[in-house]
Amino acid sequence: MQDFIVNLNSEIQKSFLCIKAANSQDIDIHKKSEFKKIIRADIDSPYHIGLIAGNSGSGKTTLARECFKGYFKEQPILNLNKSIIDQFPKHYSYEDCQKQLSFIGLTSVPCWIRPAYTLSNGQRFRAEVALQCAFAGDDVVVIDEWTSVVDRTVAKVMSHSIQKFARKMNKKIVLLSCHHDVIDWLQPDWVIDTNTDEFECRRGRSHDRKEQLNFTIRELQNGKYWKNFSRYHYLSQNLPGGKKFYYGLFHKYTPIGFMCFANYVFGRRNILHSNRIVILPDYCGLGLAKEFVNKACLDMASKGYDIREKNSSYPRYNQLKNDPNWILLSTDFKTPRSSSAKESRTIRQRNNVRFWSWKFIGNQV
Repeated sequence: MQDFIVNLNSEIQKSFLCIKAANSQDIDIHKKSEFKKIIRADIDSPYHIGLIAGNSGSGKTTLARECFKGYFKEQPILNLNKSIIDQFPKHYSYEDCQKQLSFIGLTSVPCWIRPAYTLSNGQRFRAEVALQCAFAGDDVVVIDEWTSVVDRTVAKVMSHSIQKFARKMNKKIVLLSCHHDVIDWLQPDWVIDTNTDEFECRRGRSHDRKEQLNFTIRELQNGKYWKNFSRYHYLSQNLPGGKKFYYGLFHKYTPIGFMCFANYVFGRRNILHSNRIVILPDYCGLGLAKEFVNKACLDMASKGYDIREKNSSYPRYNQLKNDPNWILLSTDFKTPRSSSAKESRTIRQRNNVRFWSWKFIGNQV
């Protein structure tokens, strides 16, 4: 444990109106422009997630500068004019970049390759964490204004995702936030509350969450929601041809996930392929895709359909390879059949891409 001193000083304005306003209530402008606090905390013992929480103006940023001298970055390192995947250290391989982005909850490949200014605030924060961790190595990473500009549901999803990332990648990350509702989702190893100037050590505690977010899955009558999800999918923005079934994942009344089943195996009408699986990026990190897809597949299998999937997405491959509900049928570099001439031209540009073929067996849904 050690003491950290926070000194906040603001410039005194001596205009006629400022002096008149101060005199009207007999305010000592010198005392009101100075603020000092002492916080005793243990930030040296091992940890993965630390949280400095408190109201705006309570000294979070100043305290972080004092506690983490040399590590606190005043400005984000994310370049908004470049794609995320092009901003990692030069020694990072494609697999390293992919792993870092997937673990932080940025699983949409189109989001990796577009200029960062096209991303949502939540995506930018995740990208910032991934980049800072990549360049920091074993050093601590400090992120200011965590979840301040996203809605509270997205804030909780992001917080759950980043704590998983820190523990899985063995990183030390300190977050600054003016919201206390993220604590249950971050499961920090320690918390400094700048409202009360108190330090709470939570190392060794259970990481079970008390609060839960509720999501519903339902079959859709048509594919109208696809237009809201297509930009995040790595293949064609068009839905496949043939007979189709659609499913949506909802948080309250908001659609946050989409998938469809299509029959495009000539002469085998009972075979359906699950495809166009998308979870909105702000909700990635909770493992929603796995449960969403498996429950929808189970529903279609109960109707007598043989469910398959063929994909070339590494994040999706990583999801399925350890899922007992799926078995890998084959791995090849063949281009799949296309449902339209336009899509055929697009697919011909993707020769020599690895594809994995899967079969749904529904062992543990």
